[in-house]
Amino acid sequence: MHTANWSYPTAVRFGAGRIRELAETCRTAGIFRPLLVTDRGLVNLPFLHAIVDNLRADGLEVSMFSDVDPNPTGDNLDAGVEAFRSGKHDGVVSIGGGSALDLGKLVGFMAGQRRPVWDFEDIGDWWTRADADAIAPNIAVPTTSGTGSELGRAGVLTRVDSQAKKIIFHPQVLPVAVIADPELAVSMPAWITAGTGMDAFAHCLEALSSPHFHPMSHGIALEGLRLVNENLETAFQEPNHLEARANMMAAAMMGAVAFQKGLGAVHALSHPIGGIYGTHHGTTNAVLIPAVLDLNRPAIEPMIERACAYLGITGGFDGFRGRVEALNAVLQIPTSLTALGLEQPDVDLIIAGALIDPSCGGNPVALDRQNLRAVLSASL
Repeated sequence: MHTANWSYPTAVRFGAGRIRELAETCRTAGIFRPLLVTDRGLVNLPFLHAIVDNLRADGLEVSMFSDVDPNPTGDNLDAGVEAFRSGKHDGVVSIGGGSALDLGKLVGFMAGQRRPVWDFEDIGDWWTRADADAIAPNIAVPTTSGTGSELGRAGVLTRVDSQAKKIIFHPQVLPVAVIADPELAVSMPAWITAGTGMDAFAHCLEALSSPHFHPMSHGIALEGLRLVNENLETAFQEPNHLEARANMMAAAMMGAVAFQKGLGAVHALSHPIGGIYGTHHGTTNAVLIPAVLDLNRPAIEPMIERACAYLGITGGFDGFRGRVEALNAVLQIPTSLTALGLEQPDVDLIIAGALIDPSCGGNPVALDRQNLRAVLSASL
């Protein structure tokens, strides 16, 4: 298994045991009073308390904040910002999955702002409204392998009033450093391993499928797909398999880098579904992928066939689609949105949310009410 330091441009410390370098990483970033942001599921686990004890033993003044919902809300953010300000913290360390990492990044971003967070939605040049000098540094420590939030310049936040997920963007939301230690992922529950892994798969697939021109991201997406294809089942079935865990962590980061090329219908639909019904993001993506592949087939079939040659998947497009369904089955992903809990969904509300989602513009087939309804119908 590899141990390496990368810069892309975030400084990434990758490899088993690298969590022991967290105090040094904080000091390098100029963080001496970190607010550690995590979620309610991790806050009482022994490994997290060991991390806090080690930071304090190294002379850092640490407080913890864990009021983080699975789909973080503006209320979570307000509470986190208050904890940051009242504790006189000088930076954030986010530890957990995409929810904790997203919220931690936004706490550091908003701690010095005076405008509401919704003024920094990823629309045009809205990010220029921020006071860049007031943004606190943040360090990301992922414990899952899916969102790739550790290498992202944005965070996803749910507006409780409209149930809409909003993407909050600023270049300096990007963490200054990442510790990617696969040992932190071995205790991940199997269903989270499955759902987050398929989120990484969806990021790579949709980036690969996007019609936008970005050959570097295209290549990264293809290799990310290979890593998921070859390692996710092992990580799911053998949770202590460190090499598989490490490769999935790499794939998650690659997906996050790649999707600057664009996302598509999977995410355009998954965002409103998660915002309205509280479903797990990656699991929702996995359920939607087969129907979205069918929608996009006329535009992406030659590309998928080329990808299959690299991935070692036979049967062209049909073989690739079959591999997705087989992978979902091994991972015990629900077979439909109904099985995921959407028994009588408001289809029109979901479609309305999808059509205004930023991911909508990256789909290789133009999205409209009719074809989105067809995807939802096939997925229910």
